[in-house]
Amino acid sequence: MGLFWNNRELNIISLFEKGDALAMDKLYGEYADFLAKVCSRYISNQEDRHDVLQEAFIRIFTRIHTFEYRGKGSLKAWLTKIVINESLYFLRNNDPSLFTDKTTDIADSSTEDPDVDSMSITQITDTILKLPPGYRTVFNLYVIEGKSHKEIAELLNIKPDTSASQFHKARNMLAKMLKEQNKQNEKYEGRLA
Repeated sequence: MGLFWNNRELNIISLFEKGDALAMDKLYGEYADFLAKVCSRYISNQEDRHDVLQEAFIRIFTRIHTFEYRGKGSLKAWLTKIVINESLYFLRNNDPSLFTDKTTDIADSSTEDPDVDSMSITQITDTILKLPPGYRTVFNLYVIEGKSHKEIAELLNIKPDTSASQFHKARNMLAKMLKEQNKQNEKYEGRLA
C-alpha cells in the first residue's frame, strides 16, 4: 500500500510538471474530502468553509510548481498547511478580536478529565466544534496540529501567553461540555433500562 500511495502522490506531481489538464482534477479528487475536514475544524459556517476551500485550491494550483516532494505524505502535509493558513487568514480578517480574551474567566473545572471512553470520536469532534471559534482554533492548532504556543502566537498575531490562556480555557470548557454530555447520556440510558 505504501508504494502505491507514493506512486499516487508522485503521479499527481508529474501530471502538474507535464502540464496535463487532468492534474487539477486528480489532486482535487484525491484530497478534497480530507481538506474539507481539515477546514471544518476551523471554519464552522458551510458557506464560509466553501469560500476558504476555494481560495485554498486557487493557492494550491498556482503554487504547486513550488512544491518539493520529500517522501510519503509530503504532498498531503503541504496541502493541509495551505488549508490551515487560509482558514486562519479568513478568521483573522473576519474578526480581528477573535483571539483576544473577551470572557472575564472560565471557572476551572476539576482536574479530573471527563470519561471519554464511552464516547465516539464523532461525539468528541462535534463537541470540539461547539467551542467558541477562538478557543477552537487554538485548541486545534495545539492538540491536532501539534503547534507550540509560540508557533500559534506567530500564526495568529497574538502573544504566546494569550495562546496558552485560550488553550487552557478551551480545555476547561471542553471538559465541562463533555462531562455534561456524559451526564445526559447516562440519564438517557437510565430511562431505557
